[in-house]
Amino acid sequence: MIKDDVKDPHAARLHTLLYVEDDTANLKLVAQIIARHPDMRLLSAVNGNSGIEIARASLPEAIVMDINLPDINGFKALAILRADPATAHIPVIALSANADPLNIESGLEAGFFRYLTKPIGVDELVDALEMALAVAGKRFGRNK
Repeated sequence: MIKDDVKDPHAARLHTLLYVEDDTANLKLVAQIIARHPDMRLLSAVNGNSGIEIARASLPEAIVMDINLPDINGFKALAILRADPATAHIPVIALSANADPLNIESGLEAGFFRYLTKPIGVDELVDALEMALAVAGKRFGRNK
């Protein structure tokens, strides 16, 4: 007899992602991209402080962070996340309109997992998210 509350061990694991972005069009675009991936669930925040709160409350497996946010910038938000033992391990992908090589280098040196530039490249974003999820899975001893 199969119980209704027993989960299929072969079912896809749901991955939680957080996107911190104040631009509505970019939020909608990323939501559309993630909607094509049934194993991913998207949370969103419109500023750095609410992104930090959501990250602490939901512990997503990966975060995509805009750099230019209305309250604190993505670098400051990353520093706060890295200083908190509960969120320090979460891969954070920068997503910025600033494509200057020095800014990209600064972002990677600051601890961003990847630094992607806008306009958003769908394949590039999905690849970065898959790499981040693979890293998150290894850190927790899980397979992707």
